[in-house]
Amino acid sequence: MRSLHNQQKQLLIDYCIGLTSREEAAEAETLISSNEEAAELHAKLKSAFAPLESLEPEPCPDDLADRTIMQLNNLRESSQQQLKQLLSAEKTREVATKSWLWGKRLAIAAVLLVVGAVSVNAYFLVVNHVRHKSWRQQCAMQLQHIWKAINHYSSDYNGILPAVAVTADAPWWKVGYQGKENYSNTRPMWLLAKLDYSKPADFVCPGTSRGKTLQFDTLQVQNYNDFPSRDYITYSFQINCRTNPSGKLICRKVLMADLSPLFESLPDDYSKPLKLRLNKDLLTLNSINHKRHGQNVLFADGRVDFVKTRHTNLSEDDIFTLHDTDIYQGSEAPSRETDFFLAP
Repeated sequence: MRSLHNQQKQLLIDYCIGLTSREEAAEAETLISSNEEAAELHAKLKSAFAPLESLEPEPCPDDLADRTIMQLNNLRESSQQQLKQLLSAEKTREVATKSWLWGKRLAIAAVLLVVGAVSVNAYFLVVNHVRHKSWRQQCAMQLQHIWKAINHYSSDYNGILPAVAVTADAPWWKVGYQGKENYSNTRPMWLLAKLDYSKPADFVCPGTSRGKTLQFDTLQVQNYNDFPSRDYITYSFQINCRTNPSGKLICRKVLMADLSPLFESLPDDYSKPLKLRLNKDLLTLNSINHKRHGQNVLFADGRVDFVKTRHTNLSEDDIFTLHDTDIYQGSEAPSRETDFFLAP
């Protein structure tokens, strides 16, 4: 029986405190049932976390992670200051008898500083890990909010999904264009925010630092035909979507996901053409929303999965590219039903 490696141990910790996706939870359960060491570690973790179940949940302050990091910084600075004081005190001592004592004290001080630094770094890793897990879960919740908003809109408009009329060659990449032409495939999503079916904040993934939450009053919103710019929407959406007679979504299964790595940077000047040629990096990068670790994907049935590759469990199709297409000019569309394509 092989010993557990660090990644497996971290998976078990995440599983015990409820920070795993559906796929990761299944992986953890399989590991527990097939590995004695994993089962033993899981039992110990459950025992250790058991007292927490009796506590009443309280809302987590938004600045908790920042306050924790600030305290750790203070701790590190305090440790370094104590070392400086010790060194300063020792330098003022008369170097007389037992000169070896100075070297011994210096060595002890250095060891303490190293131990302190290691502890601080460990705390930083734990805090960052939990924070990114929290952002990933919040992102998934936002995608589900958008899915519910789409269904509410559809119910109010006789089964019609939020949509705008576009020509076949409309440039879907022009996010933020406010002209009368219905450019960009974010305009249907803008209807949800404009008509108050969803909150503007739901369209900005908390895992990325590049997004900004849109704030406007009811008078200002009528002046916009789309999100003001890419900064206010950090997700990518599929091209084309339809419903069956019952009003249920049948959107070729994949509806939207975290921001496509192909279209992170778009021209600010809408009069300029878009021309993107795929390369090795663009074919392998995950979304920037979650530090390239993967992306949340919203399916037509409302399910959200975090996938670590650009292929879902439905097929081997890359959700961010089109079949047999190496150059993108921002008006392409899928040519087959099984070709999932989320843009821009």
